[in-house]
Amino acid sequence: MQAIAITRPGGPEVLELVTRPDPVPGPGECVIRVAASGINRPDVLQRKGAYPPPPGASDLPGLEVAGEIVSGDAAALAEAGFAIGDKVCALVNGGGYAELCAAPVGQCLPVPAGWTLAQAASLPETCFTVWANVFDRVGLQAGETLLIHGGSSGIGVTAIQMAKAFGAKVLVTVGGADKAVACLALGADVAINYREQDFVAEARAATGGRGVDVILDMVAGDYIGRGVQALAEDGRLALIAVQGGVNSQIDAGLVLRKRLTITGSTLRPRSAAFKASLARSLRDKVWPLIEAGRIKPVIYRELPAANAAEAHALMESNQHIGKIVLNW
Repeated sequence: MQAIAITRPGGPEVLELVTRPDPVPGPGECVIRVAASGINRPDVLQRKGAYPPPPGASDLPGLEVAGEIVSGDAAALAEAGFAIGDKVCALVNGGGYAELCAAPVGQCLPVPAGWTLAQAASLPETCFTVWANVFDRVGLQAGETLLIHGGSSGIGVTAIQMAKAFGAKVLVTVGGADKAVACLALGADVAINYREQDFVAEARAATGGRGVDVILDMVAGDYIGRGVQALAEDGRLALIAVQGGVNSQIDAGLVLRKRLTITGSTLRPRSAAFKASLARSLRDKVWPLIEAGRIKPVIYRELPAANAAEAHALMESNQHIGKIVLNW
């Protein structure tokens, strides 16, 4: 098969089209003939040498794919309600930038009706991440207010739509007017341009001074300390990335007085059983919303797989709104 490999740690130019042996499905796995692969920030970190794959995972980048099941563990497929030839999207631990990819059957989900395979490839990493952190880990409820940092990112556009579908009010931070317009069009109630506005003050103003209930933070750095100021009593902050740095200074007194929860998680190292449980929740609670058109695909650009370096450069430019996808 053809695949995109990281030839050495470095910039986008280190991604090269190579030939690799076809994967063989292990117990509980299937092999997907990949039509499209989603691009994610962890892929960029892995390319730079800062996010190695977990033990046993492919060294090829790529955490989400969509395509057709071509082989697999028959019993596992039958138990999950899948068969050879079914169109699925899947969350994988690596190996997604390839024509064929092995995936745990429990991490596969059906391609939503009316969605292209390229659109479906944009779903797994973002949906699993948002569900695990915003809904499962910190328990966003209908009627609460969610602040999303990076509202126009792949994670952000999914979080906006999922939170609105479940009855929450949504605030986002963005880096420009075009991104603010895009987030508002997706359902966000308030878009805060962090280059021009203080998100703490804007979050308080948008909530009558009480603060937001939940923050989805992929920035970290000084955003955590400011997030503590922006949270309401019993507020929760879910940290999923550290794009702004790993060091933070917080007012611990505010954490105590407001009874705040600050939590963080990474998805890739978690067990197959944990990810399968997330997949079941998504299929039961989120996939019906997708099928009903309440959550829509947001694809910024599709590129040929051979242009993976261009796709990574585009992601690092931060110009995109939504997802970037490779087509095979």
